Amino acid sequence: MTAALPTGHTFRRPTEDDAEAIFELVAARNIAAIGSADFTLEDMANELGEPGFDLDRDGWLVFTGETLTGYGTVFGQGDHHLLDIDLYSADPAITDWLLGEILGRAKELGREHGHAEVSLDLGVYRTDTAKRELLTANDFAPGTTYHRMRIDHTGPVAAPKVPEGVVLRRGAADEETRRAAHAVFTETFTGQFGFTPRSYEEWFAARDAQSTFDWSQLSLLELDGQVVGFIESNDQFVEDENCNYVGRLGVLKEARGRGLAKFLLRDAFAVDAAAGRAGTILHVDTNNPTPALGLYLSVGMQAVLVIDVWRRTVAVDR
Repeated sequence: MTAALPTGHTFRRPTEDDAEAIFELVAARNIAAIGSADFTLEDMANELGEPGFDLDRDGWLVFTGETLTGYGTVFGQGDHHLLDIDLYSADPAITDWLLGEILGRAKELGREHGHAEVSLDLGVYRTDTAKRELLTANDFAPGTTYHRMRIDHTGPVAAPKVPEGVVLRRGAADEETRRAAHAVFTETFTGQFGFTPRSYEEWFAARDAQSTFDWSQLSLLELDGQVVGFIESNDQFVEDENCNYVGRLGVLKEARGRGLAKFLLRDAFAVDAAAGRAGTILHVDTNNPTPALGLYLSVGMQAVLVIDVWRRTVAVDR
């Protein structure tokens, strides 16, 4: 554990009943950084209810008197070699303390999973100077950059023709379909920055618990009877921007070059426009080993926000 909080501050663990108070804190910090909340109360509730997130060990609430002034988390997936962290406060003394607690818990998770070291990732808006300075001072370094891409729908969008020889399967209501999607998802994303493979059971539980996701929002492409591509959308940006969000899209290496990813995107645009959505949003790693950024630009999407992912690797004391 790190040193005690400065005088006048206390901390406790979060509960799901704290969602509204934490949301207000996070929204205020986001507004200070980019001018909008970029977050909803539903997002906050989903975060606190994420399967695998231990409220009693992986989260911190800091209070100044009765006022919530700090929030921090650490979250691991799969083998927990890579951990996602976050922290929010306007008070540098609180962010310093939260980061110390997060580092301590990260080492515990590393020991529990048999690792000699673990890496910590934190996404930061390019304009959030205070958080960038905090990370620089604590041995974090930029690892990659994500662009938030968006295309607006001002009227009907023509549905693209399904490529010859390809079968489009909408929805994943049965386990066989979901397992096929999980297999393609894992194969297409393994090796990309920040990706941790998860078992089917863990992957399923994470999605099934999200109030903004439904299995009807996952579609697959088949070629010669084999699932070779998928697109997974959700309603994360519906409440605040009336936009569909493409959370994941992938095509197996052997099926690339046929325009399948472009088809999936254009199909999503047509579906979103027909549903009355103002646009479609996704995030792309600008260092992606595939030419993903060029793909999204080619279908009319534009970058609207820049998010850097900062990383630090820490040794785990045995």
